[in-house]
Amino acid sequence: QKQFTLQFENIANKILEEKTARFTKLNEDNLSNILKPLGENLESFKKKVEEVYSTEAKERFSLGKELDKLMQLNQKVSEEANNLANALKGNSKVQGDWGQMILENILEKSGLVKDREYFTQETLKDEDGKIWQNEDGNRMQPDVIIAYPDNRKVIVDSKVSLTAYTRYVAAETNEEQKKFIGDHLRSIRKHIDDLSRKNYQDFAPTLDFVMMFIPNEPAYLLALQNDSELWHYAYHKRILLISPTNLIAALKLLVDLWKREYQNKNALEIAKRGGLLYDKLAGFVDKLSDVGTNLSKAQKSYEQAFNQLKEGNGNLLSQAEKLKELGVKPKKNLPASVLPESNNTEADFESEGEPV
Repeated sequence: QKQFTLQFENIANKILEEKTARFTKLNEDNLSNILKPLGENLESFKKKVEEVYSTEAKERFSLGKELDKLMQLNQKVSEEANNLANALKGNSKVQGDWGQMILENILEKSGLVKDREYFTQETLKDEDGKIWQNEDGNRMQPDVIIAYPDNRKVIVDSKVSLTAYTRYVAAETNEEQKKFIGDHLRSIRKHIDDLSRKNYQDFAPTLDFVMMFIPNEPAYLLALQNDSELWHYAYHKRILLISPTNLIAALKLLVDLWKREYQNKNALEIAKRGGLLYDKLAGFVDKLSDVGTNLSKAQKSYEQAFNQLKEGNGNLLSQAEKLKELGVKPKKNLPASVLPESNNTEADFESEGEPV
């Protein structure tokens, strides 16, 4: 019985080992089928992650370079803006040039044509070409002269008041702002007085006022908001205060006036040329009628001459054909259409005398 038990245990262990080995093998195959695709996917994912990281690193590096360039450009623009601001605040000549540049830019973009509808830095002269001078002996040379269709002109002079205005913008207290507003208003009134003393409107065929152009819109509005009498003060001195917005609107109206003027001139020119064309056409018709009459006369004369050639006693065609019958051998023959229908050459010759 012990031997039987031992054999049974051996057989059972062997069967268990076989089952265990088979089960292990099956598990390994199943795990391999499951883990192998996962491993491949993980490897592919790893490669994609590395590629994305590498691309992002390059892009970050490129973006960093572009940001550096942008920062440098921004710094350069800031420096140039500061330089311009400092120049405008500290140099009245630079301020004046800047104001004239703004004025000319507006005129160029308005649709008006330079040296046709507006003129810059033109010296005023009298009818004899002599240069006008003011009371101080200085030449009369406004910034811009704008022409109107009725042969009248408007003078525009740019006046810049930025020093006090920039200080007002940078002020931190109300007291400082009030002080710089007062300085700003005094500066504009001084420009009005200086421009009024030039009396441009008395030396040129202009309207009864001069436009004073303030190129800085906020500075213009600040002055009018804080001095309600400023505009009237200028107007009484025959000065019209005007900002970029006002000037653009006025120029748009002027462009429309010039368009209408050119259209009217074109209409008159068309009417003039239409009259000339009609006169030419009438003359041509008369000449053509004369040509028709002369052609009719020529046709009648032709028919009469041709009838004399082939009709009547002893006509040339009959005599020529008789010569052919008598033995003359010409190289060419007369067309049958011109030969007489009946040949009475004998009678013709008898009527003329001796035969040929």
